[in-house]
Amino acid sequence: MARIAGVDLHKNKRIVTALTRIYGIGDASAAKIAKKAGVDPSIKTQDLTEAQVAAIRKVIDTDFKVEGDLRKEVSMHVKMLIDMGCYRGVRHRKNLPVRGQRTHTNARTRKGPRKGVVTARKTE
Repeated sequence: MARIAGVDLHKNKRIVTALTRIYGIGDASAAKIAKKAGVDPSIKTQDLTEAQVAAIRKVIDTDFKVEGDLRKEVSMHVKMLIDMGCYRGVRHRKNLPVRGQRTHTNARTRKGPRKGVVTARKTE
């Protein structure tokens, strides 16, 4: 099992598919990494040599921001929006959808479970 950028990659998957487990690397980036490292994109992760793994690590370290650094950068950008008090920052602060989605219905993932309506009972 290859370990790149602190992530264990699936050993039975193609390298371009396995690389997408790393935060910040998608399909297109994985294909670019394989091409730049000189690795066949269809090779399985378990069949990689140490030299190929080292080449992939080097390409990722020099050209891409991944995992911890990228997570920190994204969270700092969100924090900056919240501190500015702009519309997107307010939406982040209130835990509501940020990109224009409707909230009258849907948005349950972002808003959380429904809060039931509490009605006062009339006692006689």
